[in-house]
This record gives sequence, structure tokens and C-alpha cells, in this order.
Amino acid sequence: MKTKEINGFPFVEYVRDTYEPHEMTERSETYYHWLNNRRTVRDFSDTPIPKEVIENILKSASTAPSGAHKQPWTFCVVSNPEIKKQIRIAAEEEEKESYSKRMSEEWLHDLEHLGTDWHKPFLEIAPYLIVVFKKAYNINGEDKTNNYYVNESVGLASGFLLTAIHNAGLVALTHTPSPMGFLTKILNRPENERPFLLIPVGYPAEETYVPKLERKPLERISKFYE
Repeated sequence: MKTKEINGFPFVEYVRDTYEPHEMTERSETYYHWLNNRRTVRDFSDTPIPKEVIENILKSASTAPSGAHKQPWTFCVVSNPEIKKQIRIAAEEEEKESYSKRMSEEWLHDLEHLGTDWHKPFLEIAPYLIVVFKKAYNINGEDKTNNYYVNESVGLASGFLLTAIHNAGLVALTHTPSPMGFLTKILNRPENERPFLLIPVGYPAEETYVPKLERKPLERISKFYE
């Protein structure tokens, strides 16, 4: 592997496969159809998953780009039944408050076709909960150091995470009870970390249904300047 020094830091030569235009077209279309099968699922099986699978998923998520390569994320993986129960109780308390008082009529109307409510049994049924925390800053002893583009970085890592889950043949749900401060307390996270996403991971239940949805077509999500 070729190396060189830039600004006093080591760099390595970047080498990877490239493809002819026709193969690029085929690969990109195949990938789209594969990824288009990914769906948010709320009905989970409690079938166990090898821990190594979760570890590989997390390592895949950590390949995401981040501001100044700070990697400002922590993935907390919960399989302990008692902790999952605590998380469910706290999440349902916040969600019940949201559905009954915090959400506007328009918001509730927009959720009707998804069939959601404040009950969250999947938080105990799914074999794993991955709680994504974002690091607002780093703590090194008594010193604090900055992180950059934290929301963007953690959002990208979460996208990689969901794709890795799909690739493993598992399903997930991006759960965002609001506020999520209870996760910091239950999981005893440090002051520099903030909860970002709560993601149950597992196999789908034997009989699982998801809303019949259509994704926006290309012309509604893009604009080409040629």
C-alpha cells in the first residue's frame, strides 16, 4: 500500500473497484430495488440474534463520514429484559402524553394511516434495542473538546445503521419518543451525550403487516441542472 505525508500526517493510497457505465447502471438499479424493500416494522419476533451480527452492524454504521472524523456517536445495545422494560415504561409515559396533549390535530391526522399509538410493546419483544447517542462534545479527563456537524454526522451513521440492519435480513423501527431524556438516565450516559434514536432490531413477527405506502417518485425528490 502506497503512503505519503500531507501537512505532517500520514495518508494512504485509496484504491477500490470501478465499473463500466452499463455495469454501474445495473448495480445501482439492483441496489435500489433491494433497498426499496426496506420497511419500518412494529411487529417483532423475540427470536434471538447472534451478538456478532449486531457487532458487525455497528461497525458498518461507524464507517459513515463525520465532521473532522470525530465520530461523535455512541451505540448503546440493550438486550437485558429488565432494562428493556424500564425503557418501555418510560417511553410509553412520554408517548401517552404526546398523543393526548402535545401533538396537534394535524399531526395526529398525519399519523392515522400508519396505525400508531402510544403503546410500544416492541420495546420489550425485540431482542435488541440500539440507542443512538450523539456526543455534543468530547470529555478527555478535565478537558472538553469540540465535535463538528454532530447532528449531520450522527444522522449519516444512523442511515448506515439501518441499511446494515436491512442487509443482515433483520428489521428495525426508528423510534423517537419525545423528550428522550429518560434514556440518558436509565442507561447512565455521561453529560456530553444526548439520545438521538431508539431502534428496536430483530426478525419480523411470523405475521407482520405494514402500511401500504408509495414513495415519492424521482421527479418529486430531485432537480437536475444540465
